[in-house]
Amino acid sequence: MERKYENIIIGFGKGGKTLAGALAKAGQSTVLIEKDPLMYGGTCINVACIPTKSLENSARLSAAIGGDFEDKARRYTEAVAEKGRLTGMLRSKNYDKAVAAGVKVLTGSASFTDSHTVKVTYPDGRAEELTGERIFINTGSRPFLPPIDGLKDSRFVYTSEQLMERNDLPRRLTIIGGGYIGLEFSSYFTNFGSEVTIIQDGETFIPREDAEIAKVVYDNLTSRGVSILRSAKTTSVRDEADHAVLTVSVGGEERQIEADAVLVAAGRRPNLEGLDLQAAGVELTERGAVKTNEHLQTSVPHIWAMGDVVGGMQFTYISLDDYRIVSSAVLGDGSRTTANRGAVPYTVFLDPPMSRVGLSEAEALAKGLKYRIARIPAAAIPKAQVLKKPEGLLKAIVDADTGMILGAHFFCAESQEMINLVKLCMDNGLPYTVLRDNIYNHPTMTEALNDLFAAVR
Repeated sequence: MERKYENIIIGFGKGGKTLAGALAKAGQSTVLIEKDPLMYGGTCINVACIPTKSLENSARLSAAIGGDFEDKARRYTEAVAEKGRLTGMLRSKNYDKAVAAGVKVLTGSASFTDSHTVKVTYPDGRAEELTGERIFINTGSRPFLPPIDGLKDSRFVYTSEQLMERNDLPRRLTIIGGGYIGLEFSSYFTNFGSEVTIIQDGETFIPREDAEIAKVVYDNLTSRGVSILRSAKTTSVRDEADHAVLTVSVGGEERQIEADAVLVAAGRRPNLEGLDLQAAGVELTERGAVKTNEHLQTSVPHIWAMGDVVGGMQFTYISLDDYRIVSSAVLGDGSRTTANRGAVPYTVFLDPPMSRVGLSEAEALAKGLKYRIARIPAAAIPKAQVLKKPEGLLKAIVDADTGMILGAHFFCAESQEMINLVKLCMDNGLPYTVLRDNIYNHPTMTEALNDLFAAVR
């Protein structure tokens, strides 16, 4: 049986589900295909942003309460259950919202047979073909497993998605990868009471970040008990009766590390397996992402791609902004593009969180820009003292001639809220003095922007 739709959307991610609702409300026939019923709503609410932040919040509260390992392990199990309740509720809400908007939701695996035709294979083996005037790809990303001997066969190895489903707290957690996902997991498992070791292959800790901020983050994690092995490479993993043993080369010296759980946090790759994009004529980049233009059109003009499959920044709010770009092209005047989305902030949810927007000092220097620096310790902020979170550093880079903010880096409590105000200022071409002289209510972390930008030197 063949069905015809104006729009076929593959993947229930943030961009796809939002676009589906908008197209359906505009009166266009729209079908949304998702292969996994546990992924209704997309990566963010099911296996990424929301569940990890739920566990991070529970871990921080647990650390404040204290207790022995058994107490913390009990609270960890409760936190996993609460995380499951939360994601289940959001998953149902997202499904119901799509259906209420008039979207036809199909649960099955999608693959192209040509540029206008998608075959849907259902869990019971049935298959049917759908034709669409326009097709949108929003299938997200999946964890990458590096080719380490014994890794895939170990009973104690987890991806980030799998580790969040583990009900018992591991006493010893080893993390392969020193990127942002690994750092977040290291922070909240440490707060829950696990002994955490990070194995990173590079010598420089979080090399993309400003060097001053990176040092403060490193000192914070290590002071909390996280062991960070730099210039280290895992060469093999083998299982013993109740734990794994990793062979790790650190600066040429071989070590054996025992772990009750091993998290592989070696990055994520576009989730394109099984889509048969070549049948549709959709081209990929050299890194295996879908190639798109500034309107997110692929090499086939009536096929678009959104979110992680495009190969850019892997944030749910980028997927949402991708929806705005595609919606502008399909339902609007096409004025919204990837070129005009402005500065993009992000946060790594450590304890406290690390947030950033714009350039680091090294990047400003490399561009040959004349700049001035502002920095204050988080301990100087009254609200940080109220929260009993005095650790951290705030730093900003300002253009020496124009006074425009080039970048901001906050490692402090509630930095995830503060950074958005800096983005707003940057996107609207406002000088740093606007934040320096603004009136903020008190006591708040945001009022630290008065003191930070008063410290521009």
